[in-house]
Amino acid sequence: MKNFKGKRVLVYGMGRSGQAASKLLHELGACVSIYDDEKNERGLFCFDEQPLLNSYDLVVVSPGVTVRGNQNLSAFAAKKVPVMSELDLGSSFCKGKILAVSGTNGKTTTCSLLGKIFERAGKEVFVCGNIGLPISSIAKKTSKKSIIVCEVSNFQLETSKTFSPQVSCLLNLQEDHLDRHGSFEEYLRVKNKLFQNYKSSQIAVVNLDDENVMKQKLPKKLCFFSLKPLKKGVFIKNGSIYCNKTRIISLSQIPLLGEKNYQNVMAAVAVASLFKIKPRFIAESISSFMPAPHRLSYLGEKNGVMFVDDSKATNIACVQMAIESLRAKNLLLLLGGQNKNLSFEKFFAQKPDIKKCYCFGEAGEEIFRTAQRFGYEAECFTTMQEAVLCAKFEAVSGDVVLLSPGCASFDEFSSYAVRGQIFMELVNEG
Repeated sequence: MKNFKGKRVLVYGMGRSGQAASKLLHELGACVSIYDDEKNERGLFCFDEQPLLNSYDLVVVSPGVTVRGNQNLSAFAAKKVPVMSELDLGSSFCKGKILAVSGTNGKTTTCSLLGKIFERAGKEVFVCGNIGLPISSIAKKTSKKSIIVCEVSNFQLETSKTFSPQVSCLLNLQEDHLDRHGSFEEYLRVKNKLFQNYKSSQIAVVNLDDENVMKQKLPKKLCFFSLKPLKKGVFIKNGSIYCNKTRIISLSQIPLLGEKNYQNVMAAVAVASLFKIKPRFIAESISSFMPAPHRLSYLGEKNGVMFVDDSKATNIACVQMAIESLRAKNLLLLLGGQNKNLSFEKFFAQKPDIKKCYCFGEAGEEIFRTAQRFGYEAECFTTMQEAVLCAKFEAVSGDVVLLSPGCASFDEFSSYAVRGQIFMELVNEG
């Protein structure tokens, strides 16, 4: 649907994406009503208390709305009311080229880096999507010269039907959000919708080292990146990142910790090269890049103890990446929060090198018992603050204290960012 003038449209879910969709639809001449399961917006004049009793031409769904088992969406389907994702709505009004970045981990870092690269190269670029700025909010501002870097989450893809980016990048695929999708298989199916409308002219950048990525139904036109040398693609050789035969940057010039970030950087290099960005612009952008906070962020040392904030690690795969990146011999690991139906048994069964686990929050008891069962020294705390203070007290010179929770933050904090900020404050106390 392109002509919304006079159409009755319900926007379901009133987070940032829903608000942006409502504004765009209003500008397009639609008669907009809103609904939210939490009913936080019921004071607004356009809030529909009983949307199933009214007639709509279209329902636009925000990514924050849970789809599995949603009776409202089932009822709309039974009434044959079309349902559209906010991602589909916004992207359909974007001019220029859309570049989508998805995966379990590393999306925000990769999108932010790509934004810097395109800016340095003098391109008109918009960085949007799951990174915080909904695509519907920038759609009407774009031109034919625009490059739209869109961070795409599984929540956005879940109800997507028409999204068709010119270039897509799939970073990695590991277990996450099983509380929402019910199974890893369903999570993978949703992620694969990134390629559902691919045409022969479109290209996908994918991680050759990720087994789950390579098992997906991928487009025919591919560009690979890998930690190992390749004949063609982006890879690491002799301590530097190469794109085909061109040396881009030395690993020592990258201000990001660990192999997981090397993969993010390689993905950005691959995408930028497809857009014919000069190697010097790519290298300059990478070497001067300031990573987003709470992503394996080095907080400094106190009495010989290193502190690292990885609060953004809300799944187990991210915790594994953090440990592999740091390669610390004396690791004090802070784990806990609100579990997303992920199994910590698999994590501990792989025997990660951990000196002691400090388990906290809603999932603390479960993680504590699992850690002990696999022979790890562990302690359980009600709050993160208690766990951090104990780790600080017990740490000795040469230890690394890592907050990499492997869980969502919502049992104790409003976001992973707030959790990371509190951790930083506790580290700096005393």
